[in-house]
Amino acid sequence: MELNNYTKKKLTIDLVKANSLGCSLFLPVSLFYIAPFLLLWLDDFSGSSIKQFLTSVFESLVSGYGLLPIVLFVGGIVLHELIHGITWSFFAKGGHKAIKYGILKKMLTPYCHCKEPLKLRAYILGAMMPALLLGLLPGIIAIATGSIGMLLFAIFFTMAAAGDFMIIQLLWKQDPDSMVLDHPSEAGCYIYIPNQPEDAKGTEES
Repeated sequence: MELNNYTKKKLTIDLVKANSLGCSLFLPVSLFYIAPFLLLWLDDFSGSSIKQFLTSVFESLVSGYGLLPIVLFVGGIVLHELIHGITWSFFAKGGHKAIKYGILKKMLTPYCHCKEPLKLRAYILGAMMPALLLGLLPGIIAIATGSIGMLLFAIFFTMAAAGDFMIIQLLWKQDPDSMVLDHPSEAGCYIYIPNQPEDAKGTEES
């Protein structure tokens, strides 16, 4: 796609700050999910039921099932990136061939990169989908079913989307006709803002 009549601007975030934000979200995110959870299920939890839950967790850690939380943790992180890629692939002309997956060696974390520019709203949708599918949806299921395990999963993977929230915040008030190209090596993107009619040439800001 030709982007000659656009102004290019780099928008990236600091991964260290993103991790710090994720930690700072623990209390508000926990309250967001736990408050309605307790309103519905408080009467079902007694000292004995909580003790039973903690005992089952301890027994699972001692037994072979102790690896299950680790599998869910790692699997959820990988799924987070897959959700980004699958969502963006619906809007990319090259489909899933336009999506690249890899691992950031310095941070030892998987990443997803879309090699095609996408419309602003499509990019934002792909950025927020992991928080919706791995955070909000499990949270709703946890509140509806009284599942403590699902509740903890929802809290963790909502916090894990802190970097996505930071990028969405950078893009939210941009021109809706802008195009967004995922940054190939940093956490963030390039945004291509349409030039006004009086602008003769596209400009770049790096």
